[in-house]
Amino acid sequence: MKKPALFLAALLAAAVVVGSVHADLTSSLKKQSVELKSAGPLAFGPDSVLFIGDSSAATIWAVATGDTATGDKSAALNVEKIDAKIADLLGTMASNVAIADMKVNPATGNVFLSVGKKGGAGATILRVDRAGKITEVSLSSVPAAKVALPNPNDKNRTMSITCMALLKDKLFVAGLSNEEFASTLRTIPVPFPSELDKGTGVEIYHGNHGAFETRSPIRTFTPFDINGQANLLAAYTCTPLVKFPVEELKPNAKVRGTTIAELGNRNTPLDMVVYQKDGKTFVLMSNDRRGVMKITTDGIDKVEAITKRIGGIAGVKYDTISDLTGVEQLDRLNDSMALLLVKSGDSRDLKSVALP
Repeated sequence: MKKPALFLAALLAAAVVVGSVHADLTSSLKKQSVELKSAGPLAFGPDSVLFIGDSSAATIWAVATGDTATGDKSAALNVEKIDAKIADLLGTMASNVAIADMKVNPATGNVFLSVGKKGGAGATILRVDRAGKITEVSLSSVPAAKVALPNPNDKNRTMSITCMALLKDKLFVAGLSNEEFASTLRTIPVPFPSELDKGTGVEIYHGNHGAFETRSPIRTFTPFDINGQANLLAAYTCTPLVKFPVEELKPNAKVRGTTIAELGNRNTPLDMVVYQKDGKTFVLMSNDRRGVMKITTDGIDKVEAITKRIGGIAGVKYDTISDLTGVEQLDRLNDSMALLLVKSGDSRDLKSVALP
């Protein structure tokens, strides 16, 4: 068989799998009230199903949002002082608003926020449409499903779920467990099973510390294809960048990732997205102290693993985007723009920028 025919066959097979996932996920959701103790990491699935990580309850919800398009997905979206607008909606002060995560629904271009009150209980999910209108997402009597983590880290419950992403029919979830390798990657089938295994304990070599580590949580990650093999690119505090082949993430296993970069100490990565520009693929990563990095992926399959102590920066190359400052949340708005949650003085704005 010729290569084009093989490629077409692969595409058709993938389409069948994705279509089956769509139907199975939608039919698996049952009407119920979604009760959140906290609202943290978000991820989108097919048919505008939103996955919500509730670290306090060590639970992940899948919720049918019923989100529909409200405008041009290719247009920019900018909302000034969004924290003040959220505060007005929730009947509190802007200083009490904590935006834990921000995700763009790729099907509609609308934006979803997980929001809580600083120092207080309760959580909510908000939707920002393409006109900038903010509404609360109903969590009462909605099609939903949930799954509980069997072994959350009770000493640091806020880190039981740090980041999530869907890849085909699997939801990958990073966080801390109570296992020997506390840093854990969970591979959760979608639709959700009735119960979960203990996940995969993950170990990394941290070049700046000169040590192997198993208790530092992954802060953010993104699926990334390397030579046709699915990987997760994961970033840690202080700031190793590590790749994990998805096929190695087996239930109850212990896996050592490959450290491919040290991106600077005294820093916590916040968000990362993959995008294409000028025929090349990049990773855009926001950080709390080192700004926004544009990381090249050229030669990422050949970069030498970091296996001994180093000082400073090493591995894959990056540029700092100097005009992007105060970025607290980052996601891809569309093929040409990123959406940022930016701290500006005492307030926060939603801001669209061209992918650099």
